[in-house]
Amino acid sequence: MPDTTSTPVALHPVVEAVTRRIVERSAATRSAYLAQVAQMADRKPGADRMGCANVAHAFAAMPEADKTRVTGLDKLRIVAEKGPNIGIVNAYNDLLSAHAPLQHYPDLVKVEARKHGATAQVAGGVPAMCDGVTQGTAGMELSLFSRDAIAMATAVSLSHDVFDAALMLGVCDKIVPGLLIGALHFGHLPTVFVPAGPMTSGLPNNEKAKVREKAAQGLVGRPELLAAESAAYHGEGTCTFYGTANSNQMLLEAMGLHVPGTAFINPGDGVRQELTREAVRTVLGIIKAKRFAPIGEVVDERCIVNAMVALLATGGSTNHLIHWVAVARAAGIVIDWNDFSSLSDVVPLLTRVYPNGSADVNQFQAAGGPGYVIRELLDAGFMHADVLTVRSGGLREYTAIPSAKADGSLQWADAGASKDETVVRPASSPFSASGGLKLLKGNLGRSVIKVSAVPEDRHIIEAPCRVFDSQEALHKAFSADELNRDVVCVVRWQGPQANGMPELHKLTPPLAVLQGKGYRVALVTDGRMSGASGKVPAAIHVSPEAAAGGPLAKVRDGDIIRLDATAETLEVLVSAAEWDARPLATMPQELRVSNGIGMGRELFANFRRNALAAEEGACTWF
Repeated sequence: MPDTTSTPVALHPVVEAVTRRIVERSAATRSAYLAQVAQMADRKPGADRMGCANVAHAFAAMPEADKTRVTGLDKLRIVAEKGPNIGIVNAYNDLLSAHAPLQHYPDLVKVEARKHGATAQVAGGVPAMCDGVTQGTAGMELSLFSRDAIAMATAVSLSHDVFDAALMLGVCDKIVPGLLIGALHFGHLPTVFVPAGPMTSGLPNNEKAKVREKAAQGLVGRPELLAAESAAYHGEGTCTFYGTANSNQMLLEAMGLHVPGTAFINPGDGVRQELTREAVRTVLGIIKAKRFAPIGEVVDERCIVNAMVALLATGGSTNHLIHWVAVARAAGIVIDWNDFSSLSDVVPLLTRVYPNGSADVNQFQAAGGPGYVIRELLDAGFMHADVLTVRSGGLREYTAIPSAKADGSLQWADAGASKDETVVRPASSPFSASGGLKLLKGNLGRSVIKVSAVPEDRHIIEAPCRVFDSQEALHKAFSADELNRDVVCVVRWQGPQANGMPELHKLTPPLAVLQGKGYRVALVTDGRMSGASGKVPAAIHVSPEAAAGGPLAKVRDGDIIRLDATAETLEVLVSAAEWDARPLATMPQELRVSNGIGMGRELFANFRRNALAAEEGACTWF
C-alpha cells in the first residue's frame, strides 16, 4: 500500500471555507443525526437483543453451522464465541449489464465470511432500472424517483435489525445514491460498497455519437443504428462513457467507501473476485478492530466535500448536483449549488473522458484512474486527507491501483505518473484551471451547465427561443426543419413535480446536428441531461421548475435568451416591467394527466406531489 504517513498538505483556502460553511449550516441537523447513530450503536447485537421467536425466524433458513456462529446456540448448548452477521443488499438483475455480474456475489461473500468466523445473509434486493433502456420513453419518468424507492427498499432490507455490518452491491445511476441514502439511515452499521466494474471497450463512444447524429438526419437507418449501439453496449459491465454510473464509482472511491481501486476493474478481470472477498475482510475488519467508524461517521462534511471535488475534477455527471445533495441530507448535512459553484471555481479539471474527451473509462483506468486523480488532489490540497474511510490507512490508500500477486492475493502500487496525459493530467498542469460545472443565475432561475465538453466559442449563446412542452415536440420540429437557425430550445414541464424529471438524452443528437451545421443553439430545461450532455450548451435543472411556478412558465416563443457560461448568467432579455407583468403559463391538463398514467406512474403520484426542488435533491421523504 502507499505511504499513509506522508507530511500533511495545507488545504486550499476555498475548500476549507466551503467545508466550514457546510459544517456551520449543518450543525443542528448533523448533531441530531449523530445522536441517533450513537443511540443505535449502543445496543446489544440483534441475536442477543431480540425475542427468541424473532431470532428463530431470522436464521431459520441458515445452514446449521451458520446458525451456531450467529446465535451461539449449538443443539441446546450455548457457545461463548459468536460471529458477526453481514447483511447483503443486492441490486442484481440481468437486464442491467452493470449489475448482471452481481448474481453470484452473495455466494462468494458467504464463503469468505465463513472463513473468518462470520455469517452473511441477503437482507434484500432493491430495484434497478437502466436509463439506457428507458431513455425517451414513459418509463424514464420513474427514473429519478427510483432512487428514493431504492433507499426505501434498502431500509426495508436492513430493518430486520440482525446485522452487525452491511455490504451494498450496486453500480448504476440511481442505484448507488439510493443504496447510500438507505445505508445512511442505518448509519450505525459499518458498510462497504461493492461494484462490478465497466464492460470492456467496444465501439468508441464518439463513433457511436456520429452514427446517432446521422440517424437523426435520416442518413442511416435503424439496422445501422442498432448495429452501432450493439457494438458499443456489448457485454457485462457498466457503459464505458463517464456518465452517472461511472461518476458514482469515482465518488465512492473519493469518499473511502470502496476497497481501494475497485471502481474500474472489468467484471472478467481475475482480480475482481478477490476484490469482492477483500470487501468482506474490510467490513469485518471494521467490526473486529473496533477503531474504524460506521458509515454514519465516515460520511461527514469533509467526506461530502471530497466527493464534490472529485466530481468537479473529473467532469462528472450533472446528476450528482441532485443526488449528492440528497445523500448529504440523509447524513444530516446540508449542501447546495453555491457550494459546488465555489469549489468549481478553483478545482482543476484533471481528466478527459467521454463525453469530455475521446477516452472511455477503461482508458482512464489504464492511464491512472481514480488512484491517480485522488493522489493529485490530495497533494495539491484540494481534498481532506484527515477523513475516516473503511480502511485503516485512510484516504491515502485510495491513491493506489490493485493487482494480483502470483498466488492470487492482492497487492497495491502507487498510481505513478500519468500513462496518458491526453486522458489524465497532474494538478500542476490540468486541462482547465477550474472544474467542469457552472451555476447559472438570472431571471430564468438557477440552473447548472456542464462546460467541460462544450467548445469555448459556444460558452455564450444569445438567440430567439422556441418553447416546447415536451421532448417529442422538439423532435417533431427538428424533423420538420423548423429549427434550422440560431435558436435556444426551451423544454419545460420536465421537473420533479411535473413528470419526475426524466433525462433528455434523446435531445442531444438533433441539437448536435444543428450545431454541426454552424447554428448557435442551446437547450434550457427544468429536466436532466446526466453525464451525457456533451458538446451542446445546456442549462439544465432550472429551478424552480415551471410546474412549481418557476420563470420558465413565463417564456414565450421568440423571446431572446442569453446563456452566458462565462458570466454565469441565464437571462431572458425582456424588460423587468414586462417580465413582472407576464402571467405564468400553466401545465396543460392533458399533459399533467398523461404524465401520471401508464407504466406504473400512478404509483409515483405522491413522489411527484412531495418532491423538493432539484437544488434540494428532489427528495421525496421530507
